[in-house]
Amino acid sequence: MPPLVHRFDPPERFIAGTVGEPGARAFFLQARSGPRVTSVALEKQQVEILGERIDELLDELLGAGGVAALIPAVTPVDMIDTAPLEQPIAEEFRAGTITLSWDAEDERIVIEVFPVVEVEVPIEADEDDLVDLPIDEPEPEEMFVVRLTPVLARVFATRAASVVQAGRPSCQFCGGPVDPAGHLCPRANGFRRTRP
Repeated sequence: MPPLVHRFDPPERFIAGTVGEPGARAFFLQARSGPRVTSVALEKQQVEILGERIDELLDELLGAGGVAALIPAVTPVDMIDTAPLEQPIAEEFRAGTITLSWDAEDERIVIEVFPVVEVEVPIEADEDDLVDLPIDEPEPEEMFVVRLTPVLARVFATRAASVVQAGRPSCQFCGGPVDPAGHLCPRANGFRRTRP
């Protein structure tokens, strides 16, 4: 059976957003076209890497030239999206693999998100066997495909960076997250450091 494809080409809105307080946030990718909204859950690191890779790809295309579409060097100020996620949030699936590519023919950034796939490993296999073990990944039951203009892609990357940075501040000594009550910093030999 072919997979269910949640396709937006292009969406009216495509953002990364969160639900919850810093330290306990749930991250989502969300696309909207008219009344149709699709939300996919993912990890903070996936949001961060996707935003960075989109920026890098756009910068490479901008430097290479030969692209007819307008690629903004930075996000146009009037397009910065700070609005919350569309409600209600109905999670379609949790993101596993995310691919990013450039469709030169249509001049679109293409993002494909596939669900997490659980692969069964034989119980009797030890670690050395796992290296050479062929993995039969099943075909995904559904996928999320978003095709973005370069401008919408730059808007997404800017929003993704701001969403990631809106979490808990980092400890200036160890780099770990600092809760409002402080944290046990390994560089302070077990003493609690508080936010300045």
